[in-house]
Amino acid sequence: MQKIYERLVVRIACALMVICAGSTFAHAQETAPDASQWRNETIGPRPDWSWLGSLRFATDANYPPFNYRDQDGQLTGFNVDLAKAICDELIVQCDVNPLDWEQLLPTLAENQVDAVIASVAISQANLELAEFTDSYYATPAKFVVRSGASIIDVKPENLEGQTIAVTKDTAHEAYLRDFFPGAEIMTFETDAAARDALREEKVELLFGDAISLMFWINGADSARCCQFRGRGFLEARYFGEGVGIAVAKGDIRLKEVLNYALVRVRASGKLEELLLRYFPLAIY
Repeated sequence: MQKIYERLVVRIACALMVICAGSTFAHAQETAPDASQWRNETIGPRPDWSWLGSLRFATDANYPPFNYRDQDGQLTGFNVDLAKAICDELIVQCDVNPLDWEQLLPTLAENQVDAVIASVAISQANLELAEFTDSYYATPAKFVVRSGASIIDVKPENLEGQTIAVTKDTAHEAYLRDFFPGAEIMTFETDAAARDALREEKVELLFGDAISLMFWINGADSARCCQFRGRGFLEARYFGEGVGIAVAKGDIRLKEVLNYALVRVRASGKLEELLLRYFPLAIY
């Protein structure tokens, strides 16, 4: 699979270290900073990494566009290129190799790799197995409507009586029920069924994972029926604390170096460039 939509002009504000942690709709509506603002981000004290001659990253190869093999069999993707950008910032040798998903975190404890960069969620369960850097992206929830729909502002009061498709027993359903009580929420067993309901005009909106919806909107299955409407929702209590780089439990020294490198990558504009390269629509 090639890097898709590389030249599309997009504007993505990624929630790096600004994941909304409040519990109200107002908090969930907070906007992540524009990517260009990262260049004015304060860079903290420079840690010592003279001991770090190289970085051995592990990822997997089955999660496009984050990590996958291209048509030539080369490992590529957003995570892979971010790992290389981090190595460039630190001026260290860089190795990025794929492993099976189940092996990623265990290899840290066995000292087979230095860090895992594979869209691993910063969850309580994973924190018991590894240390994590600050979040370098989060997956927001977002509304989708049919193209040309009159719905503009997706505030709760504006969606009263509107039919919204959502996948059953998910954080997205829980969020809708808590913050959009006036809407008519229609649940579906699968993501595909919920999407079909919108495409076939059985509902007026769809609510779900913005990244997967982004590729559906631009793919053949949607028949170009639909588009995002409104901002992304980043409520951590529902949608998690985001994704970080994992290092071995207790390895605070490497964690601090990687956090410093992430700030440098953002400030240089490199992260903005990677977002523009890999994502066809603004998901935040």
